[in-house]
Amino acid sequence: MVTEDTNHEGGQVKKFLYLNRRAPHGTNYAQEGLEVALIGAAFDQDVAMAYTDDGVFQLKKDQDTSDIGTKNFSATYGALGDYDVTRVYVELESLARRGLTKEDLMPLVYEDEDDDWEEKPLIRFVSEAELRDIIEEHE
Repeated sequence: MVTEDTNHEGGQVKKFLYLNRRAPHGTNYAQEGLEVALIGAAFDQDVAMAYTDDGVFQLKKDQDTSDIGTKNFSATYGALGDYDVTRVYVELESLARRGLTKEDLMPLVYEDEDDDWEEKPLIRFVSEAELRDIIEEHE
């Protein structure tokens, strides 16, 4: 595994990749995973997120939880860019196996300060093989 720590105000910046494999509702894994990623990013860690298996449902747009009586926290994904989480990987094979397309997902964006604050997409669609390589690059 390649780890690239860099000094940051006397500390270490770690490269974290949060791997999300569970559906968004029925357990609290998805919500708590999102909260942990945002907390890490708030403490200036290098945070990326990956969605595979049923985890791709977490990013599905127009979620409605009124019939299942759980909190709909999907709007929180819109805060990722505000926390400088600008790499969100979605495995294409997982989307296809679940009958989803790129268009079925939330249009998450961030403002790129290096490019005159232009909005850019957060989601990067990758193959299963590419995702394995991305996982290896993180701690």
